[in-house]
Amino acid sequence: MMWPCYMASFDCMGGNTLVVIKLLFVLVFLIVGASFAIINDAPVVVDLYFVTPELPLSLLLLLALGFGILLGGLAGMVYFMRVKKENADLKRKSRLVSEEVRNLRTMPIKGR
Repeated sequence: MMWPCYMASFDCMGGNTLVVIKLLFVLVFLIVGASFAIINDAPVVVDLYFVTPELPLSLLLLLALGFGILLGGLAGMVYFMRVKKENADLKRKSRLVSEEVRNLRTMPIKGR
């Protein structure tokens, strides 16, 4: 028996629900980003010690956001690699302990 879908749940919407939701989020962010770029088009002078380019404010903020995302991704990747190495070490130790327990169980007991 099929239950009617009274609420918008993932089971009632079908298989491509997450794809549609992601597409809607991307579309909303693109619209907000485009309107942000249109509103903030004033030129800003940036002093980079050797060069002083004049960039639109929206482009400057987008570059700052991009560098922040890049640096955050690199920091997250370093943490992820450290945790991955620790996980591999723990798996290796667990395998060695399991082998040792198996060897001890198959070893004959002396004195019996």
